Amino acid sequence: MLVPPTTLPTSNPTDAAVPPVLPEQATAPPPANAGPLTASNLPTPDKLGPGWKTYADPGGAEAGFIGNNTWTRRRDPHQASYEALPSGCAGQPVNGSLPVPAYALTGSYRTAEALPATALLLRFSNSDRAAAYYAGYQARMKACGSGGDLSVKQLWAETAAATAVRTYAGAESYVDVSVVKGATVALLATTSSKPAQQADWARTVVPALEAGMG
Repeated sequence: MLVPPTTLPTSNPTDAAVPPVLPEQATAPPPANAGPLTASNLPTPDKLGPGWKTYADPGGAEAGFIGNNTWTRRRDPHQASYEALPSGCAGQPVNGSLPVPAYALTGSYRTAEALPATALLLRFSNSDRAAAYYAGYQARMKACGSGGDLSVKQLWAETAAATAVRTYAGAESYVDVSVVKGATVALLATTSSKPAQQADWARTVVPALEAGMG
């Protein structure tokens, strides 16, 4: 769900539903902070579950970024908000532009089973833009369907939070928790061997995500 680092200007920074013309470039380790967003805005691992740990991802050529020796890194806001959207779906595509956030910060974790998990914070210029992106994100997730390169199964949804399972053809499945609060959207994706059984767990981590969203 979430990938690469540093910041490069893009030629179309106004629509998160359109990929950037210039992708993020792995030319140097990205900063650990993104504007006002720091590690303090992300949940500590104990709030996500027993045995969870932060993980300083070393990155590399295949990952598309250079590690910065810490567990958080700044993302290009356009690239991050675009890559967070589901792609490869068999369902009816959802059209319409989406706001691009002002800042994006990601944090890397390992679950108690040593499986990868990633949290992404998208901070917009105001709450209306955050709500518009969140609504567009949910519409695309619900319309994704099954049978494509990506299948999405909804587990539960409330007004400002939802959980779904993303399953990539021939690959792993992820539990996808999404939350909107004020001007921030938080997305937590964790690899899971039993994703359909984690609906209750997903509800328990929503307050932990909300706590750092301002």
